[in-house]
Amino acid sequence: MRRTRVFGFSFLVVLPLLAGCASVIPDSGSRPATTAPAPSQPTTAPRPYQPRPSESGGVAAKPIPATPRAPFPAAAVPTDATTAAASGILAGPDFATLGVTADQAATALAAFRISCPSVQRRADVSGLTQGADWAESCNAAKNWSDSAAAAFFTRYFGTVQIGAGTAFVTGYYEPEIAGSRDRRPGYDIPIYRRPADLVDVDLGLFSDELKDKKIRGRVEGSNLVQYYDRAAIESGALDGRGLEIAYAADAAEFFFLQVQGSGRLRLPDGGIMRIGYDTQNGRGYVGIGKLLLDRGELQRGQASMQGILDYLRADPVRGAAVMNENPSWVFFREITGPGPLGAMGLPVTGRASVAADPKYVPLGAPVFLSLDRAEPNGLWIAQDTGGAIKGANRFDSFWGAGEDARAIAGGMAARGSALLLLPRASIARLIPAR
Repeated sequence: MRRTRVFGFSFLVVLPLLAGCASVIPDSGSRPATTAPAPSQPTTAPRPYQPRPSESGGVAAKPIPATPRAPFPAAAVPTDATTAAASGILAGPDFATLGVTADQAATALAAFRISCPSVQRRADVSGLTQGADWAESCNAAKNWSDSAAAAFFTRYFGTVQIGAGTAFVTGYYEPEIAGSRDRRPGYDIPIYRRPADLVDVDLGLFSDELKDKKIRGRVEGSNLVQYYDRAAIESGALDGRGLEIAYAADAAEFFFLQVQGSGRLRLPDGGIMRIGYDTQNGRGYVGIGKLLLDRGELQRGQASMQGILDYLRADPVRGAAVMNENPSWVFFREITGPGPLGAMGLPVTGRASVAADPKYVPLGAPVFLSLDRAEPNGLWIAQDTGGAIKGANRFDSFWGAGEDARAIAGGMAARGSALLLLPRASIARLIPAR
């Protein structure tokens, strides 16, 4: 969804660098990327923020500890590796030995069926699969009984470890906030569609050295300049252009909906309007949780989504200034069909879909996670991507909508190991000795 998405909440403390005259597009998919310039140092030492008992940003779910399966010993990953195939592939155990529950397997099979039309057409940039490899399992999935889902994955898939196999998993969800289709008292925070003057430029058309690099900006006279940042948009840069598709009631809640990349608006009449990621202004993403931690305004245990919401609401003026330090702005469109949609253009499934880096995981592939938190352990389907979800064995778990999803996703940060499930035709080609 961070195509409708953004990734999990670890992005709040992620701090890579991004620079450019017209911003390099942080991520080509649905969710904003977690890129940021180094934070400026405060001129005075701030006092740590202490939330009041009455403030309510929700409560993160208490982690359920688990003992992860250790990755298999593997050769060092080449320093120039940029794909799964180049990172090293080890044969894993039979799926039947992994201990996936019947319910997990059934939910994953239902999600896998959704991916099948796309997975057979997509070019797999990971170097692991070819479109034809998926034909056998996708044909079988059409009529396979959910009650025997574990047998399906055992029969049609083998497991592999990519590189060191060491996994890190965050969480995201589909937020629901108060909103209105029209502006009215209490609903005055505009939610914009993509502006016509927002231009995408593929730099690879101009230089082979810039292949796969894009920038996004606007034309001013004869120059391409950066698009308006969050502060400019909040100050009215887009007023009067008829771009509003709805209005939110709470600025901090809308800020986090932008981070997630999609969500639901709970309308005054009780109806629901679903909105999804359309594009982003091209500005680098700044994780405000990282800024507040570095400045000492939040303590380490407060930098969850819930803790940051409390901080923003405690002083709305101060909160608005902090949010404006993230120059990224997400534009939305209304979603009227099934959703939310992932990077494959297909609906993602709560507690079954993960975001992954397509250079290391074929989108549509099943993934087995064994982590130090019990909640995300088991079988998932890679159906999304995210700006912060980069590299081998890096995943963002999607938990659906509602308070439970919000509580789990808001504090998810789990470590352990990961295995990919690949069609047996792929396994035979990649690991002939097997």
